[in-house]
Amino acid sequence: MKLVITCEHGGNAIPLEYKPYFLDTLVLETHKGYDLGALDVFNYLKPIADYSNFSTTSRLLIELNRSTNNKNLFSAYTKTLTTKQKQSLINTYYNDYRQAVTKYIASIINNNLSVIHLSIHSFTPVLNNAIRDCDIGLLYDSRRIQEKQYAMSFKKNILALNPEYRVRFNYPYLGKADGFTTALRQQFKNNYIGIEVEINQSFAVNNKMPEKLKHVLKQSIINF
Repeated sequence: MKLVITCEHGGNAIPLEYKPYFLDTLVLETHKGYDLGALDVFNYLKPIADYSNFSTTSRLLIELNRSTNNKNLFSAYTKTLTTKQKQSLINTYYNDYRQAVTKYIASIINNNLSVIHLSIHSFTPVLNNAIRDCDIGLLYDSRRIQEKQYAMSFKKNILALNPEYRVRFNYPYLGKADGFTTALRQQFKNNYIGIEVEINQSFAVNNKMPEKLKHVLKQSIINF
């Protein structure tokens, strides 16, 4: 079993040639621009992974966690780009990232080994005036028994270390929704477990998550 850890929304960088499309730079500093604290957690967990990869390009440039036919692949800032520009973004940022991760996973599964893929994200504590009642969300496809069992054990391990954390399954999003793990499940029917780890951004201070939270997550993974 090999452990893969990724972070699709680790930063809010905009390449120089696309900066003119982002005159409103403040939005890049919000949860719309990136997942606050996610890269910090990723870097903390990276040493225990057999393979890891991350992106620091803002999802407002191109959304790495959506399929290419998703209407939200490009944001309000990049929807008006020409077809050539959009294809360049797909080739340069989207394909480079996703193909590298996919290639590694394929190499493992083709050797009859299994992969656990943890995709690290964070979510805003309030959306559309609704408070999200959760500290850590574990997103998986409930139709896949192995994923369900892994998520249940993951939650059990977290609560054994800190019973005060509010851990919820498939919250604030459904694990089977369009995303990188969903695409990988479709490609790898067997020997692939994909879990999105969603952490409440209320914990984040200066784009960092608390040491205690990161330690609990790391130890929960090691304890499998």
